[in-house]
Amino acid sequence: MTTLATKQHSEPAVYVYEAPVRIWHWINALAITVLSVTGYFIGSPLPTLSGEASDHYLMGYIRFVHFAAAYILAFGMAGRLYWALVGNSHAREIFLHNILKKSYWEGLWHEIKWYLFMVKEPKAYMGHNPLAIFFMHWMFVWGIVFMIFTGFALYGEGSGYDSWQYTMFSSWIIPLFGQSQDVHTFHHLVMWYIICFVIVHVYVAIREDIMSRQSMVSSMISGWRTFKDQRGWKDSKKLRDCDDK
Repeated sequence: MTTLATKQHSEPAVYVYEAPVRIWHWINALAITVLSVTGYFIGSPLPTLSGEASDHYLMGYIRFVHFAAAYILAFGMAGRLYWALVGNSHAREIFLHNILKKSYWEGLWHEIKWYLFMVKEPKAYMGHNPLAIFFMHWMFVWGIVFMIFTGFALYGEGSGYDSWQYTMFSSWIIPLFGQSQDVHTFHHLVMWYIICFVIVHVYVAIREDIMSRQSMVSSMISGWRTFKDQRGWKDSKKLRDCDDK
């Protein structure tokens, strides 16, 4: 159920992002940052260190941090999928959306024109706009799933043939790609793909916070989506009612 509140300055607000969604978002952001930095050094290690090699365990620490962050990412995604089932309708948007609805494609095309400066004003949405749903689902969610599966496949090589990581992932993913090095290569390439996505995501979030008709960055902190005018609230409710049909 959508909760509506009116602040003292008469700007309507809707409680959109529940606490588990917000916690997952920021932990996920931290995990991806750690994984990207450590993953880069695993793929391109430092050429040399001073002193005796036996005195250093730098790459061991980097790998440990990488694996720990990977487990956090994987369990976080599992928890996020669970909350998509038990949370409010906004918690399901990036996983389940009806691409057969005409209103979805009309909204998607309007958002594309908005980002291309072809329209003067964006539409107002309670949750994610159609373009955000499209990129979050097809680029981010599936990109993270790919990294989790290939990451566990590579991890299974070191944990051994009798490990659950090898049985569940390495045993079929490595033969699917041909050899272990190919899995490494694609795992590394998709890391850069996700980094590019994060850069665009941050830019768009800040841009929309300034130029759109509703709050953006603060909504993922407080959970409340505030609208800059009454018309924004009415339009977003109309779009929500249309999508629910």
